[in-house]
Amino acid sequence: MIATFLRRPDGSEVLADALRLLGAASIVVAAVGWGPLPALTVSLAVFASLFPRLLGVRPSVDLAFGVAVLVSAWSSVLEIYLSVRWWDIPTHFATNGLAAALLYVLLQRTGVIADAGRLRHPVASAVLLTTALGLSLGVLWEVAEWFGHTFIDAAIYVGYSDSIGDLVVGGAGALLAGCGMRFLDGDSRFVDEQRRAVAAQ
Repeated sequence: MIATFLRRPDGSEVLADALRLLGAASIVVAAVGWGPLPALTVSLAVFASLFPRLLGVRPSVDLAFGVAVLVSAWSSVLEIYLSVRWWDIPTHFATNGLAAALLYVLLQRTGVIADAGRLRHPVASAVLLTTALGLSLGVLWEVAEWFGHTFIDAAIYVGYSDSIGDLVVGGAGALLAGCGMRFLDGDSRFVDEQRRAVAAQ
């Protein structure tokens, strides 16, 4: 995976790398304009955006995840979640779904879970595991929100209905991501090259 991360960007991968650089620059903007906590929020989004490159997924997935996490982070900084109450629906759907898919790919590459292609029901396996991972990530996110509200900044919005709604929407995004796992990972150029190299050994 280190070789994947360090390789020279090819084609549309340049756009994803440019977005990461833009995100890194926006950390300074958040720090100057809004303070250290918003800067930390954006920093975490930029850090998360490195994982698609590390995993070598499709450039379109890499770019989509980068957009999703940065939009989510800046929506928090700009308090769009408070002014537009439905805004967290598409952000949770996209961010949680793509994050679950990337976690699924990571666990599969590291041998923690089986390669779905070798199972009797590969699509069903991918859908079930990705959905479960998405729901788990959603729970961790809600715990993080509670922690932030309780110990860092009471302005961080938490609530029963909001948390349950976020979990449902995030789970739906993970379900859709699981259904599209072959597109998200199966035809990645770098992954195919890796698998051919392993097979040749």
